[in-house]
Amino acid sequence: MKSYLEMTREELKAEEEKMRKEYRRYQKMELNLDMSRGKPCREQLDLSMAIMDVLSSSSDMYCEDGTDCRNYGVLDGIAECKEIISDMMENHPDNIILYGNSSLNVMYDTVSRAMTHGIMGSTPWCKLDKVKFLCPSPGYDRHFAITEYFGIEMIPVPMTPTGPDMDMVEKLVSEDEAIKGIWCVPKYSNPQGYSYSDLTVRRFARLKPKARDFRIFWDNAYGVHHLYDDHQDHLIEILAECKRAGNPDLVYKFASTSKITFPGSGVAALASSPNNLEDIRAQMRIQTIGHDKVNQLRHYRFFKDIHGLMVHMTKHAYILRPKFELVEQTLEKNLGELHIASWTKPNGGYFIGFDTLPGCAKEVVSACKRAGVKMTKAGATWPYGKDPMDTNIRIAPTYPPLEDLAVAADLFTVCVRMISAQKLLDNPGLQKQLREDLGLNEAAAVEEPVETRVHTLAD
Repeated sequence: MKSYLEMTREELKAEEEKMRKEYRRYQKMELNLDMSRGKPCREQLDLSMAIMDVLSSSSDMYCEDGTDCRNYGVLDGIAECKEIISDMMENHPDNIILYGNSSLNVMYDTVSRAMTHGIMGSTPWCKLDKVKFLCPSPGYDRHFAITEYFGIEMIPVPMTPTGPDMDMVEKLVSEDEAIKGIWCVPKYSNPQGYSYSDLTVRRFARLKPKARDFRIFWDNAYGVHHLYDDHQDHLIEILAECKRAGNPDLVYKFASTSKITFPGSGVAALASSPNNLEDIRAQMRIQTIGHDKVNQLRHYRFFKDIHGLMVHMTKHAYILRPKFELVEQTLEKNLGELHIASWTKPNGGYFIGFDTLPGCAKEVVSACKRAGVKMTKAGATWPYGKDPMDTNIRIAPTYPPLEDLAVAADLFTVCVRMISAQKLLDNPGLQKQLREDLGLNEAAAVEEPVETRVHTLAD
């Protein structure tokens, strides 16, 4: 296929009309496909059905220490389940608290508590003139929704393949006392699937924030969500690194089993320093007498240990890997030579990050919706839903069946090609500008390696 950046106007017009014809064909199919969120598919949920059988009315409901899981008590969570979750999080059981089913709820509570009561004796955020958060972008829309809900000013920080722009992070937190936190998805990030480099994690651990109540909100949602056995991303454990750096209280680390067993019935957890945990328990003792210990016991008896959990995750990978590879192959086949888009190829997680030409993302998502494929709203991956370049789209391959995903992926590429051709026709200067930005010349433009194109265009 010929690069769009080398096409004449006549060729672009012919390409646009060809794609519009193909688009109308999809519209006639009356599709109704959902790729809007990173939800486990039915086959993934089926993997955990046996968890419903490990407890019954005749089951022994007692822990090894004699705790009756049917009754009140055990604020931090039962020891057996803490052992498995702490192994999953790579933290000591004494450094974690188990909660209910949702880590997002724990993050909300953590921000809310800081707003009303402060952190470890600091002034409650609600009494301050200004509270700010750093938001690596593109990022997780639900993180941004929490801080926006509480009226916290969000400052975008560019994401790179090795993590947030740490030069910017270090400068901002050291100069502005109003900056109280940063959102992080450090492994297989949402939406790009990036994992923080060792250097990035170490720089986080050695931050010198001006605000003593600054905290890193470390949402390790995809810590064990690998797609491959033979190439997996590995992350330095942040709490240990903070302790080594003399910053033991700097991090709140979150995780859950939401995409491991059942999203509506998982176990969430928070890991942090003893000082932070005691500060949190002071509020928890008022809020609750304990979370769902029966569910914690159910998870323990289903997995038995961390090995059982990891074997379970290989089954998830077996289901998800073909879906990611199908989307990646479709993108490469239909867009790889055109110089109109870039995308990530993650080793795990739930998303593929996709970037269109400037000013095209909203139109692409809208076109998909009109043809029956629902995707995450363009702009959702930026604070306040405002993508400054209107380029980023989050692709969520996990939920649709493989055959539906194949149709959706093909339609998506048709929309990208149609909207891109239209954009270049409407803005002739853009084609020339992109050619210059990519360093293309008449002889070498089509021959440039795909990976170089992807990273250059993303820049």
